[in-house]
Amino acid sequence: MGWLPVEIKVNVEGDVPGALSALGSSRGALTSRRIWFAEDRQGAAEGRVPLLDNGVIVRFRLGGASEDLTVKLRPCDQEQLVGRFSDAFEAGPFTYRIEEDWSTNGRVLAASLLRDCPPGTLGDAVEQGSDASAAMDPVQEQFLHACAPAVPLDGLVALGPVHSTKIDDVPLDDLKADLEVWSVTGLEFLEVSIRVKPKGEDDRETFTARAERKQRKLQEAVRERGVRVSEHSENKTRRVLTALVTAAGRLV
Repeated sequence: MGWLPVEIKVNVEGDVPGALSALGSSRGALTSRRIWFAEDRQGAAEGRVPLLDNGVIVRFRLGGASEDLTVKLRPCDQEQLVGRFSDAFEAGPFTYRIEEDWSTNGRVLAASLLRDCPPGTLGDAVEQGSDASAAMDPVQEQFLHACAPAVPLDGLVALGPVHSTKIDDVPLDDLKADLEVWSVTGLEFLEVSIRVKPKGEDDRETFTARAERKQRKLQEAVRERGVRVSEHSENKTRRVLTALVTAAGRLV
């Protein structure tokens, strides 16, 4: 497989508009979308997140020039990723990625299968009363059945929307970062991220050292602009989903 790409994330706490201004968000390309996450209907009604607790994320993104549905395993183990899902691939409309996620909370392996869809394809799946699992493509179902066979996928409910504003390729010193704001139910998060890809001559030690240097550079670039890095132990997906299921009694 070679060395896996690394997505490095820094979460910002506090004044999100001020942080966006300090980080130069006006210099990037902006996309606004609405995001829903699917969860087990009964679990959500009881204020639980069974899919997330089992490392499964099902995400709908609507708005912009296209829509997409992503199923993701995070965290996962290399041994889980079997058959055609043991290596990354692109085969339209699918993009399958295997990468490491690095943040202040540590490093985990993530595998995600994204399906691009024409506008208007996914709207019915996120409507109240719909079974969100019906929107999954057979390839995505195969991915979950093969790599997370113990996780039940029947009777899912879409929770949201989360309002997303993403600004791509913002220059931070010698880095190009993506900024993404999520807003929902009184919460607002800003995530700053970069991707580091292996080069042909990299061995594991060289690549890891380069990724660690870029992680330090990203954290320093954020802090040097007076922006406070979050030390919260939970990632933004868990924080947002927890907030959404708190209100699930009226959604389910």
